[in-house]
Amino acid sequence: MAADPPAQGTRRTAGWWRRRSLRFRLTAVASAVLALALAVSAYVMIGVLGQALLTTIDDAIYQRARDTVSLADAGRLPGEMTTPDGTLLQVIDAWGRITHATTGTDRLVPLLDPGERAAAIAKGRGRFLDGGPYGIPHVLRVRVLSADHGRTVIAARPFGEVETSLSTAGHVLVVGTPLLLVLLAGASWVIIGRTLRPIASLRRGAEEITDTARSRRLPVPEARDEVHSLATTLNDMLARLEKADARQRALVSDAAHELRSPLASIRLQLEVALGHPEGQDWRETAEGVLEDTLRLARLAEDLLALARLDERGGTPGRGEPVELDQLIPQTAERYGEAVTVSVAGAPARWPEARETGEKDEANGGEGTIVVTGDALDLGRVLVNLVDNALRHTTAPVRIELRTEGADAVLTVTDDGPGIPEPDRERVFDRFTRLDSARSRDEGGAGLGLAIVRETVNAHGGAVHLEDASPGLRAVVRLPLS
Repeated sequence: MAADPPAQGTRRTAGWWRRRSLRFRLTAVASAVLALALAVSAYVMIGVLGQALLTTIDDAIYQRARDTVSLADAGRLPGEMTTPDGTLLQVIDAWGRITHATTGTDRLVPLLDPGERAAAIAKGRGRFLDGGPYGIPHVLRVRVLSADHGRTVIAARPFGEVETSLSTAGHVLVVGTPLLLVLLAGASWVIIGRTLRPIASLRRGAEEITDTARSRRLPVPEARDEVHSLATTLNDMLARLEKADARQRALVSDAAHELRSPLASIRLQLEVALGHPEGQDWRETAEGVLEDTLRLARLAEDLLALARLDERGGTPGRGEPVELDQLIPQTAERYGEAVTVSVAGAPARWPEARETGEKDEANGGEGTIVVTGDALDLGRVLVNLVDNALRHTTAPVRIELRTEGADAVLTVTDDGPGIPEPDRERVFDRFTRLDSARSRDEGGAGLGLAIVRETVNAHGGAVHLEDASPGLRAVVRLPLS
């Protein structure tokens, strides 16, 4: 079914309007509102001016009529009546005859007949009268008052002066209003252009930011206005994007570097084995290739974990209740005698406790340390901390879980050589390994602690390293549910 033609016209008009520039639309809207305001103001002004002039004439002719009535009642009317302001006066007796009149006024025919005079007296206000039939080429404003002995006084004044004044004012407004509107529209165009100039600068600055100039920033105007806030916010966003881009590039570069080493080792072992098959211990070669393959698998797993954390934007994968006092001992089972677990201050060798069915008496055997998050991610946090501790310890690693106020506190302690205080924050960066870690064959790629920090931060917690005297202690704080 064909669309309604008026609706099509409305859509075309709306589309044309949306395609105009912001400066044009603001100027057009301001000019339209201004034109409406000027039109209403002109209409009101003409109306108020006309009413004021009419009131002035009514007051003047009423006063003349009142004075004439006073003279008539006192019997002191002059034979020749004159008025300095040109007011026309007629005094009519009870029989309808004009007894007195101003010079230039008809002395035979009253301006109003008896019925009109009676109606004017009853209404008590002025009325308009065409002066043409009486030889007066103007519209008259007439007022009638009664006097003694059945006499009436008619006072009239030409309304042409008022009409001329109103006409002159109307012509001035008709000519001046469009000129004023054009002037104000031009001023609006200039002012809006100057107001939008910082936005144009932002646009040009954004056009100059390319892949080769990522460190550029948008110009910030001096005025502390909304554009200043917008520019500051956009620059903060660019800084975050630049940081994320640099971080991503560094991750790719470091990942490529880490992947190259095991791949080169695998290739070298296989080339040597194939080049000298008769003197090659194939079992030893297979074990070496398997070790490098496992290293690649661990690296790939860590990279995927980091990618998932980055993709979620600092939020946990799930938001489910996690019972840490159950999760921590269960995760620690895989290490056997290499770790000891203490939950809520009740230490026990967890594998033995599991075999005998014992439970932590400090929390009544129930899950009382509960946080909100992803159980798999939190389990990986513990695994990474324990794996890192086991590479440097000789005694069993101590795992402790307790509550402090509104936080659950997890600590993993080893008796190894520890980490110098200046390096305790640096080790949480991606692909950061200290010299001691690089010298050991079982050292990781430097992603374990980075995964720990980003996972803990995603769960609203914090992690830091501290001296255990001897050894090192990793402290994880998570908000309780």
